[in-house]
Parts: sequence; C-alpha cells; structure tokens
Amino acid sequence: MKILILKPSSLGDVVHALPVLRLLKRHWPASRIFWWLDVNLLPLLERDPDLEGIFAFQRKRWAAPHRWPEIAVSIRAMRRQRFDLVIDLQGLARSSLFGWLANAPLTVGLDNLREGGREGARAMYDLTPPRASPQMHAVDRCLAVLPLLRVPVHWDFQWLPPRPQAARLVRETWASDDGRTRWIVLLPGGRWDNKRWPAASFADLAARLGELSQTKLVVLGSKDERPLGDTIAAALPGRCLNLSGATSFDEMIEWIRLSRLTISNDTGPMHVAAALRRPVIALFGPTDPLNTGPYGQLQNVIQAPGLPCVPCLRSKCAYREPLACLCAIHPAAVFEQATRELARE
Repeated sequence: MKILILKPSSLGDVVHALPVLRLLKRHWPASRIFWWLDVNLLPLLERDPDLEGIFAFQRKRWAAPHRWPEIAVSIRAMRRQRFDLVIDLQGLARSSLFGWLANAPLTVGLDNLREGGREGARAMYDLTPPRASPQMHAVDRCLAVLPLLRVPVHWDFQWLPPRPQAARLVRETWASDDGRTRWIVLLPGGRWDNKRWPAASFADLAARLGELSQTKLVVLGSKDERPLGDTIAAALPGRCLNLSGATSFDEMIEWIRLSRLTISNDTGPMHVAAALRRPVIALFGPTDPLNTGPYGQLQNVIQAPGLPCVPCLRSKCAYREPLACLCAIHPAAVFEQATRELARE
C-alpha cells in the first residue's frame, strides 16, 4: 500500500501529526509512506525510518504563476506514485487540492474549525472523523483519522527517533562533562512576538536557576532570536550557553532529549520536548493550551488567569496593557515550578 500524508507546516503541527505516521507503519509494515512537507522542515523528516520519500512544498512558489510549470512537474511525479490512500491533516485549500490531484481511490481528511472546515477543503475528502470539539488537542485531532482506517491507536512507538550523530556532536562539542550536570533548555522565541515571554523575565529566571547546584542552561532558537539569548546568557555568565542559530534541527532535538527540563514559550520546539516525553514548562499567553499545549503535560502550562482577552488567538496584542498576559507570569512562579520538576528525579 502506498500512502501520502499531507501536513506541510509548521514545526509543531508536523510533530503533532507524526504519531499518525508511526501507527500506520506499525499496522501496515510493508506500506510505503510519503509526506508532503515544507522545504524548510526537510531536515526534520528526510532520514525518517518510517518514510519512503518526501514531496517538498514551497509556499511562495505556489503563489507565483511563473512557478506553476515547476509545480506541475512535482505534481506529475506525485501522481506517478499511484497512491492508494491520501491523508490530509492540514485541511486547507492547497493541501486538499494537492491531495485531490493525487487521484487516490481514498482520501481521508479532517472536518473541524481548524482543519477541513476552512477554505472548502472538506469537499475533497471521502471520509472524515466526527467533528472535533473545540477543546480537543491537535494530536488527538490527527489521530482521529486512524479509526476510519481500522488502525489501532496506542503509544507503543518512538515519536522522534534518536539522531545518534547529532547526539554525539552535542555531547562532544557543548555538553562534554562528567554526566552529572543537569541541563535546562530555554526557548525564548516564538513565531508571534506576543507569544514571547519577555527576555528580561527569562534573564531573571536564568539568574534564579543559577542558584541550583550542578545546573547549566542552554538557549536554543533561530539566528534571528540570538539577541534574546544574549540577554538571557548575560544573567548567568559561564553557565548559560546561547546557541541560538548555531544548531541544526537534529542537534536541537538531541539537546532537548539530553536535558533535564525545557522551559519554553508556545513554539515548535516545545512540542518536540513533549514528543520526546521530556519534562517541559510551557509559558502561554494568547493561545489555548487545550488545543496546542505540550501534549501529555498540560499540568505544566503556566498562563495568567483572570484576563478577559485570554486566549485571544491573535498574532498582535490589542489589549489596553500590551502583553499583559505574559508580563503577568512572574519569574518566581516559573522558578518554583522548575524546582518542583527537578526534584522529581
């Protein structure tokens, strides 16, 4: 059986969808599974043991008419695979069109307010699970397609398999100690500015964490987020590495796997920590943790109570006190929760 999964972006969304891949492959070991994936996320899946291949998606090219002949070549290559099954977990016009063009005998998709219910995508599907409740987590929304295919849902799989080469590089280059250091990963970035807990608050937290013995910090993020890391690292000289923009996807994953704790905004690598089943404290502002919080660890979400605008789900803050939802989270509260988590070892 040949299967095509459509979930091109973003990092967190792709991580949410990976259990579908794992369970399909375990139920049908001989299946050949392909993924339609944003070109910027290729390093995440290009060596995945459960994937036969990847079709790269470049969003800007789809919007440029002079690129359409190039896209047509990709579509013809996809059609030549003669897929038996297409699973659209993105649920938008582009993904449903790509799935329809695959011309598979069966196309399965979602039908809720986030996926399938927008842009007319639902019209392209043969089967959809019951409409998800507004409170259903993104992982569970993705998994809902499997009962339609009589594929059992369980958790006997490795969500993100190890990257041995990257793990070795992390240990030899940055974390080469006697193995007793408790590394804490800090993730101060975020796609929206109003998902970012203030850098000054992260710096305050870093100084507090420095009071703990055998503890070191590492800041991870993109190159654009390096100034955030500089601010945080300055609060704990010599015990806080700023590796923003200095790690690959694989190295970021292995840093989180190595760590004792991750403290993060609502951002893609936060979902990596949850997928690795590593402890994570998640700082939420305008988004809803019931839908996109760290899967299996919603008890570790910190979100300011009592504000009438939370969750607003907006990319820009419109409240009379800018970023009040994040500024209301005090570093002392995060430190207290971090010490409780560290005491569990």
